[in-house]
Amino acid sequence: MSVAETAVSEKSAEKNARAIVSAETPRDPITTGVRIGHVHLKVADLDRALGFYRDVLGFEVTQRYGDQAVFLSAGGYHHHIGLNTWESKGGRPPAPGTTGLYHTAILYPDRAALADALRRLVEAGIRLDGASDHGVSEALYLTDPDGNGVELYWDRQPADWPKNADGTLAMVTRRLDLQALLAEAPQKG
Repeated sequence: MSVAETAVSEKSAEKNARAIVSAETPRDPITTGVRIGHVHLKVADLDRALGFYRDVLGFEVTQRYGDQAVFLSAGGYHHHIGLNTWESKGGRPPAPGTTGLYHTAILYPDRAALADALRRLVEAGIRLDGASDHGVSEALYLTDPDGNGVELYWDRQPADWPKNADGTLAMVTRRLDLQALLAEAPQKG
């Protein structure tokens, strides 16, 4: 896609997003304290998945059920990520063009923590699929060993989010400067 086509596509996406936001407010909104608690992923090889989520990203194992399942956490929560082979041992990722989970988004507390995640990925030789500044957040996109999409991101403060003239969000997709982000990674050990 050319630069001009990308710009046209981004403008069209922004226009459609504004229309969706204003047209799809629920009549009876969910309680504001509700949040997504964890994600549970089917994997083909539990140890291979642990090599990514525990050894590269740094999640801690809170409980393991032999070679069938493991729960991982950041900061002592019972689990943020569940991995299992109950229906998927030795399986293949879904084929392109099928439905399913697009990605799991892992929220980091600040830009320095996201920079540390990028450092870990670089050191492990993990290839990024993309990296974007969305105005409201900065995000790294990659694929885990089982073909599951993963987004690692941090949110800017809501007061710093870009807004349209009518007050609705004006999210964007711009190139994220990975060298500048990596320069903010805390020094190891």
